[in-house]
Amino acid sequence: MKKHLIAAALVLAFGAAHPVMAAATATSARAENPYLSQQDAMARSARVANVDYTLQFALTGKETFSGTTTLAFDLKDTDQPLTIDLDKANIASVTVNGKAITPQYNQWFITVAAQDLKVGRNSVTIAYERLHSTNGEGLHRMVDPVDGRVYTYSHFEPAAAHQMFALFDQPDLKGTYQVTVTTPADWVVSSTMRESGVRDVAGGKEWTFPRTKKLSPYNFSMHAGPYKVWEDNSGPYPMRLFARQSVAAQVSPKDWFTYTAQGLKFFDDYFGVPYQFAKYDQLLVPDFLYGAMENAGAITFAEGRFLHKEAMTAAQRESLASVIMHEMAHQWFGDLVTMKWWNGLWLNESFASFMGTLGTAEATEFKNAWQSFYSSGKQAAYVMDERVTTHAIETPVPSTANAFDNIDAITYSKGASTLMQLRHLLGADVFRQGVHNYLVKYSYQNAELKDFIGSLGEAAHRDLTGWTREWLYEPGVNTIEASLSCAGGKVSSFKLLQSAPSKDMPTLREQRVQVALFRQGKDGMALSRNVAVTYQGAQTPVPELVGAACPDLVYPNYQDWGFAKVALDRKSFATAQTSLGKVDDPLLRAMLWQSLWDGVRDGKLPLNAFLKTVLTNAPAEKDYTLLGDIAGKIGQSTYYLDKMGPSAARYRSKVGVQLEDMAFKATGAASGDSNFQRRWFNIYVNLASSPAALQRLADILDGKLVVPGLNVSQDVRWDIVTRLNRYDYRNSAALLAVEQARDKSDSGQAAALAATVVRPDAKVKAQWLATIGDLQTKLPFSRIRTAMGALYPAEQGALAEQTAGARLDSLAKVDQAAGPVYMRAYSAVLIPAACTPASVARLQAAVASQTGLSAGTRRALLVTHQEDQRCVAIKKAMTE
Repeated sequence: MKKHLIAAALVLAFGAAHPVMAAATATSARAENPYLSQQDAMARSARVANVDYTLQFALTGKETFSGTTTLAFDLKDTDQPLTIDLDKANIASVTVNGKAITPQYNQWFITVAAQDLKVGRNSVTIAYERLHSTNGEGLHRMVDPVDGRVYTYSHFEPAAAHQMFALFDQPDLKGTYQVTVTTPADWVVSSTMRESGVRDVAGGKEWTFPRTKKLSPYNFSMHAGPYKVWEDNSGPYPMRLFARQSVAAQVSPKDWFTYTAQGLKFFDDYFGVPYQFAKYDQLLVPDFLYGAMENAGAITFAEGRFLHKEAMTAAQRESLASVIMHEMAHQWFGDLVTMKWWNGLWLNESFASFMGTLGTAEATEFKNAWQSFYSSGKQAAYVMDERVTTHAIETPVPSTANAFDNIDAITYSKGASTLMQLRHLLGADVFRQGVHNYLVKYSYQNAELKDFIGSLGEAAHRDLTGWTREWLYEPGVNTIEASLSCAGGKVSSFKLLQSAPSKDMPTLREQRVQVALFRQGKDGMALSRNVAVTYQGAQTPVPELVGAACPDLVYPNYQDWGFAKVALDRKSFATAQTSLGKVDDPLLRAMLWQSLWDGVRDGKLPLNAFLKTVLTNAPAEKDYTLLGDIAGKIGQSTYYLDKMGPSAARYRSKVGVQLEDMAFKATGAASGDSNFQRRWFNIYVNLASSPAALQRLADILDGKLVVPGLNVSQDVRWDIVTRLNRYDYRNSAALLAVEQARDKSDSGQAAALAATVVRPDAKVKAQWLATIGDLQTKLPFSRIRTAMGALYPAEQGALAEQTAGARLDSLAKVDQAAGPVYMRAYSAVLIPAACTPASVARLQAAVASQTGLSAGTRRALLVTHQEDQRCVAIKKAMTE
């Protein structure tokens, strides 16, 4: 009965569905729906050119804002009407070529009749009023809960500029933008250009900005509010940093300016094309949907990732540097030269991921950035590429509704890895020359994949058609394995084997890797031979290794040149299990750890055997980056054990205590190194579930237990409070109330919400599931996402099952009503999976019956089903 009530509540809360996607007819300008199809976009850009926008905004801090857009553009013909995008606005007036018209408006776009247009230069002026967005798109508005100040910022990718002003919202209609905005007197404004004038006006100030160079709409931006501003004018480009007043103390401007200056110098030199946007603003903004956004000259960052109530760890500084570098690379590749349509978005992101990592490694203190890339982004790409939902790097994008369907680790990290591979094939200097030529040739224009590959091919004097087909248009990750024989202590034969992912994905690729042989000695694992090999096809002989000493370990992708899953031969796998601590090279150790973890995920290595390796080797790990990688694998391991429920409870309890003890002892042992100590303590907090461990956390929280060297900052206090509430430890609700009174910051309120929702209380779950399902809620979407993520942690399987059927039954209605931004968050955590054969069967039935889901939600359902199958297989493979 309860399930039916919850399902009914969800359906009612979501209300009416989006209008059905309709096709354009012979007499209409385009399809009548909220999204722009590629076909309609191409038809519009074939007619329109030389676009200039003159934008006026009046911002008061209230829930609505007003604006006037004047579009000037050249029109090729007047054979059809023309549409101008503007979302959910109240239109005051529309003037076309000096004549006032009555707008034909459907809340998504205005249709201008053909008879009101003319061949040649046209001018359209649209005055309107609109609600600010609260979901992170358009012109987002946030009221700071700490001091009541109002902040706004814009976010337009992939196609949300029309939630702020009227325009042609597609990347291949680049335009210039001239902005005037009135604001309250204590506000500051950042846009693509630096302001040319600020004057006092009635009720506030008027800010004027000069006209920009040509940009795609999603690269333009404007942000306004009473931001705290730091400045650094020590370099060739003025730098500014913006943050809310209430969080300013949690920002480290010195680190931001250091990494930004290092990056600007590196990219100026590398690209051979100077930075084009004169000044470099960076803004930490609240409620942000993504990590950061590369708006030209005014980059936005999700503040939650970069606010710290104590000194940043090395990992946090590296994360900051790498994100700064990623967005900075976009200023050239994405902003200066931009894709024609959203099928090219992968190239923007892949290139920024590649160049961001290269810049971090070569321009900052984080010389091991490629190791971090391997452990995080690249491994995520391998996982994605083995899923049933894998896709080619370059995929069709029918409309703006699908622009982010395939934005994932394949887009970012596999794409970046293929560029690294191409750099190895062509040579670093040739690759760099090709990139330079591309940027010079297509500056302030739109380009396609063939243009980029053509520039590289011309620089290399090589036809890259085959490489492009294999790597960019064929999905799946290949597996490579060494096959060798030894006689008399010497290698008698050696070949590299390559296998395809499946019969459905038979492609075998050309790739250049290093094959390394290692021998164990009294001083550890020593490299005995290493050769570079360009392999292709199913078998590639490596005659250079014949006659080498028979190795104890072979690694056929040494130093991570290639994008391929490595299957260790039997002897090497055994060596990896027993001798990780004898390997000096931290990147090789990371790769061997990954090979063992692949064994777990593939059902070949029992999870408990992997955790035995963790208990033996992790405490001695001295590489900070690799320790973070191991921490992630420990977290995934305990996630699987928690999902397995009662069948794994006895082992989970036993190994849980062992892992807790390991982490706490390592925390104490690292008292002289704050980076290691904070990482180990974070591992401990995320492992604590036994009564003894939870009591220890409670004692640390109230000061009864002091760990030498450990700073129990406000962030750490919230981590502890959340963990205690997650397991309903005694008095944990009271501790939550005390902490909430102690920390009234915005981040404190978000942490308090997570600690509340995560409590194992059926009433709390029902209340928050209803709130999540209410699309009219006044809660910011950022808070809804926090609640989604905290609702059903892995060990609360029984509570999750109470609503599992209802959530799955209502998925199609939720998907239809809520839209892609909401569903990307919802689908990631609230499609139910329980790591049982019954749960797998339930998901399989949903896959078979719910065929009308949006592409993104359909993918999420398929992935949840596949991962539930994997969990069952891992459980079956376990031994004690």
